[in-house]
Formats: sequence, structure tokens, C-alpha cells
Amino acid sequence: MNKKLELKRLLIYLAFSFGLAYAWFFITNMKFETWQEMSSAKESFIALGMLAPLLAHILTRLVTKEGFKLYGKDSMMFGISLKDKKWIFFVLAIILPWIYIELGNVLTILFFRELYDPEYYLKLEIDKRILYIYPLAAIISGVFASFAAFGEEAGWRGYMMPKLLKLFGAEGEGKGAFRGRILAVIIGGIIWGLWHAPLTCTGHNFGTDYPGFPYVGIARMCLFCTLIGIMLTFITVKSGSVWPAAIMHAVLNSGPSILNGYINTDLATTWVTKYYSGVWQLLVLIVLAAICLKLLSGKKVPAKA
Repeated sequence: MNKKLELKRLLIYLAFSFGLAYAWFFITNMKFETWQEMSSAKESFIALGMLAPLLAHILTRLVTKEGFKLYGKDSMMFGISLKDKKWIFFVLAIILPWIYIELGNVLTILFFRELYDPEYYLKLEIDKRILYIYPLAAIISGVFASFAAFGEEAGWRGYMMPKLLKLFGAEGEGKGAFRGRILAVIIGGIIWGLWHAPLTCTGHNFGTDYPGFPYVGIARMCLFCTLIGIMLTFITVKSGSVWPAAIMHAVLNSGPSILNGYINTDLATTWVTKYYSGVWQLLVLIVLAAICLKLLSGKKVPAKA
């Protein structure tokens, strides 16, 4: 493998992905409104920037003449195969976000009891009957909305991560390959997190009312993208397709949770509880990401499944 060529291709992809997304953001938000100030129509318009990684993937393959093979070795991984129990990774894509969010909420209520508000869902104007079927509704809507998340996953997991795994020698077995996987997912996560920076600066991810805004938010996004990216990379590599990652991404964005309707951060009595109650979800995410990283090991680690 020519690593210089692979690095060149990766840099071209990143230039396209960041350039298209950042240009779209600044063109559509020239007044630099915060996310809370925007209309829902404008939010949806800005969200079209999610297509930038997909367009960057296609443009990069066009410029570098890599070809447009949809499935298999060194492909775009746009195809789907359910052979060899690969359907399992579609199931994981659906349930992992719910496990992560709800288990994190359970720990939040257990350790930050002051945040528990049995009537908070009323303030959110959510019917209690709907609240209890919300995880299922979020999962269903997430699956149907996965075409939007495909815009990101087609680039990050379909192009960037395979390149990084190759560049860091993560395709084999042993300690060297494992270290390569660690480096690949960390660097990939930081890149993905920085790509979100314009949105994070509008308060899209964590709001604007927290110490160290927006720099702490950008750092948090890089950490979150690294951990989630490990899980998304795992199901992409093992399934040989970006579609499970697109489904998981969309379900995660839908926030499938019952307990979200009972956690009210406005009741926090300390700044730690108010701004960093999400630490328990982070711990759950770290455990899940560590498991996925470990399971990436083996003869089928390369993005060639």
C-alpha cells in the first residue's frame, strides 16, 4: 500500500468535507444566529450541510480516480449484505443508542437525585402516554431518517476511517495493529468533532450557557465524536456497509428515551450538576466504546468486510 497516496487522498477528502460544510454554514447563517434564535425552517436548511461528507467522498473519488465500487474490498461501502450474520449489526445500530442514553439517564437519576422531576414531561408538553412509547417512535423515525445521517456516515465511516485504519497499520493483528486502531479512531473522532465546530458555536450541541463556551463545547464534541465514532466504525467494519452506522446515527439523533422526560437540569443546586450531569452518560459511552474497540480486533479488522 502506498501510504503517501492514501494520505493525499484523505487530505483531499477532508478539504472537500470541511470546505463544503463550513461554506454552507456561513452562507446560510450570515447573521450568526444561535441555534435557539433560529426558526425551524432555517435549522432544517442549515442541516443540509450533513450532505457535505457524502459529496466530499464522491468528489474525492472522482478527482483521485479511485472508482465507485459500491460494496466489497476498497469500496464505498454503500451496499448491503446480510450474509454471515451481518444483520446483527443492523440490530445493534437500532438498540445501542437507546442502551447508551437510557442507562446513562438511570445513573444520572441515581447519583444526581435533585434532577429527578416526576412532572418534568409536562413542562416539555409531552403526553405521558406518548412518553412511554417514545423510544420505539424515535427508533422507527430514526430508521426512516437514516438517509439524512447517511450524508455524514458515507463520508466519515465510508471514506475517512478506512483511510485512517490503513495509514496507521490497523488492518492486521497484534499489539501494533491495536495501537493503530486506537490512533485511527482518536484522530478520526477529533476531525469529526472539529467539523461540527460551527454548529457547536451556535449552541446546537450543548447550548451557550456553560463555562468555557464555546471552546469547552468543541472539546466535548471531539470527545463525544471519538467515542461514538468507535462504535460507528465497529459496526461499519464488521458489516462492510455504512448503512448500519447511518441508522445508528439517526436513532441517536432522535434521542430514544423515556427518562429524558424526568430529568430537569433547572433543579440543579450546584454548577457541576447543572452543566455536567451528562457525565454518567459519558461513562456508559466510554464502556460501550471500549468494548467495540476490543471487538474490532481480529482478521477481519480492515474495512473490507
